Amino acid sequence: MSVSIKSEREIALMREACRIIAEVHEELGKELKAGMSTLDVDRKAEEMIRSYGCIPNFKNYNGFPGSVCVSINDEVVHGIPSEKRIIQEGDIVSLDMGCIYKGYHSDAARTHAIGEVSEEALLLIERTRQSFFEGIRYARSGNHLHQISNAIGDYCESFGYGVVRDLVGHGVGAVLHEDPQIPNFHQKSRGIRLRKGMTLAIEPMVNAGTWEVDWMDDEWTVVTRDHSLSAHYENTVLITDGEPEILTLTEEEKQDMRQASLKGE
Repeated sequence: MSVSIKSEREIALMREACRIIAEVHEELGKELKAGMSTLDVDRKAEEMIRSYGCIPNFKNYNGFPGSVCVSINDEVVHGIPSEKRIIQEGDIVSLDMGCIYKGYHSDAARTHAIGEVSEEALLLIERTRQSFFEGIRYARSGNHLHQISNAIGDYCESFGYGVVRDLVGHGVGAVLHEDPQIPNFHQKSRGIRLRKGMTLAIEPMVNAGTWEVDWMDDEWTVVTRDHSLSAHYENTVLITDGEPEILTLTEEEKQDMRQASLKGE
């Protein structure tokens, strides 16, 4: 395994790629509504990404036809945009996307509630997001990678959720998927030691039911085996000498985090 340590120049480029995709997520999330096709969502995503002078890094990646993965309800990840797939009131919709800025990648995912959704769905979305933050408490130089995995998995499983095991997070940088792989469920080994300059895409994928998943006939879309709801939350994270830096948050999201931290004190 070869895990890249980013230079200050590389980190600066990744910060910009991540800032841009955070803004696109914010803009696109506001556009989502019942009646849209997932192809409508994809077209808007690509237009937004290119408006920042960036390239959508999912487009044609290993043959994937879209700029954003749009996954609805029991679809875990990799939903292919289609004019026939229409978003409905009460759906939960996961958007997973990234962009390339001057040769460097960003990667982030969010799950959105469309109109009035069930309490079960809201809790799943909220707890999946929180599991990311439980994990990155351990994303510090000197700690071990699987401390992140264990914290995410233990938190989610405390609610009886199934944490997807067939898909994991990953390093990210000059290519979209780098070493190391980052499981979201409890590990027996400690994993590699984290070092300043690592950039990691940490992405809990959490199901309301079983952790088991199936691939659809399109060979991309992953669904929960029991057709329970699934949520996804992902950020690109920089390991530093101190607190990890979450690169794919908007300034407003960062401010909200700071205020929440102050209230916690």
